[in-house]
Amino acid sequence: MTAALDGTTGARRYVAQTAERTRRLSDLDRDLIRLASEPGYPRWVDQVRATGGCARPVYLAGHTTTYDRATGSVLRHYDTASEPGGRLAVRCRNRRASRCGPCSREHAGDTFHLVRAGLSGGKGTPEAVADHPRLFVTLTAPSFGPVHRAGPDRCRPRRDGETCPHGRALGCGRTHPDDDPAVGQPLCQACYDYTAHVLWHAHAGELWNRTCRAIRRHLATAAGITQTHFARHARLAFAKVTEYQRRGAVHFHAVVRLDGPAGPGTPPPSWGTADLLADAVRAAASAARVTLDASAALGEYAFGWGVQLDVRPVRAFGDGPAVTDDAVAAYVAKYTSKSVGDSGALDHRITSRAQITYAAVSPHLRTLMAVCWRLGDLPQLAHLRLRAWAHTLGYRGHCLTKSRRYSTTYRALRAARTAHRAGQPLAQGPTLVVEAAWRYVGSGHTAGEAAVAAGIAEDLAELRTLRRAMSASGWPDG
Repeated sequence: MTAALDGTTGARRYVAQTAERTRRLSDLDRDLIRLASEPGYPRWVDQVRATGGCARPVYLAGHTTTYDRATGSVLRHYDTASEPGGRLAVRCRNRRASRCGPCSREHAGDTFHLVRAGLSGGKGTPEAVADHPRLFVTLTAPSFGPVHRAGPDRCRPRRDGETCPHGRALGCGRTHPDDDPAVGQPLCQACYDYTAHVLWHAHAGELWNRTCRAIRRHLATAAGITQTHFARHARLAFAKVTEYQRRGAVHFHAVVRLDGPAGPGTPPPSWGTADLLADAVRAAASAARVTLDASAALGEYAFGWGVQLDVRPVRAFGDGPAVTDDAVAAYVAKYTSKSVGDSGALDHRITSRAQITYAAVSPHLRTLMAVCWRLGDLPQLAHLRLRAWAHTLGYRGHCLTKSRRYSTTYRALRAARTAHRAGQPLAQGPTLVVEAAWRYVGSGHTAGEAAVAAGIAEDLAELRTLRRAMSASGWPDG
């Protein structure tokens, strides 16, 4: 009897001690224990690994069936009923590195291939485009007021010690390193034209469209043909990416290519040279304008490009001022993973004025967002939806845009990657039918799931680094 009581007491003491140790664990540790003890944990890890360690996966439930209509035989069937929780994890596909590193990296890789295909061919684009006139163009925003700048030289040296109407010095004799918080900040906020900055952002997309039309117009004039007949002789193709400067203003990096009348598969006319295309780009950039109708609240604005314009030819092998296909593709791909958040602002939408007040941003960027919020309340600017785009400082365009015939698409690249990962794709035919039904059932990770996914992403990154090192040292693949 005594032995039985001692055993019961010991068991109770063990349970109490275990409960106490559990209470002392952090929420993360408890969630990790809960996750690892679930029977479907190994399969869930396989799902997360298949997403590359996505930080914010989307969970879907449903099924897909592929069958041959002629014979009625089922060739492939998949149902999430057998998966952990009855759901399947798929990538979030967010391009921003601040949101999801693995998906951002994959998106940057897709962008590299998309841009490179338009420069040297491949992915369904004829290789003959490598012989077409191709330029790498950088267009900047105009000045809205002097700002501090980084570099080996002094910021804005002045000998006269002149001040602005608000009593602030118009010069800066300091040398700012790249990580100096002062870089990009106005010398005087009261002098800085925040309204023009925001409104220029809101019209930057239309300014680019007018620039493209002006390029075609200048080319037609130089060739001695009418503008309406330009498409019968040549076509302009482009891919453009947006980059935020430290001052919070965007500038555009664009690949511009001249094709024949039927697109990339036809050569450009004999008069369509890289030098003529460069001259047309420079003339169009200096002439393009977008005007904002005069109003009592704002006055009248005319928006154009800044004075800094860089136009370089693109060649397979760089020589002189030229840049190479791979260098341009890598440069453009790098900026697709960035966002306004990389300039110190927010990477999510603002829903109230209080969010701007308490945002952890510089006074300069906070003022830009506040101006967006204020101008967004004006009826004459309602079409610009400035409040919805306050987090991007008024810029309403996509990170990367391209003309339809420049090269392949993100959808085609994703489909090819999916087929490659799945092995040999099923043969296509008129009798094959795919029936699928999917529904959204959730997204994101718990604390423990996020820790496991981050570890998987790190392991995959280290594996890629190791493979590159082995490849560079001459080790065979596999």
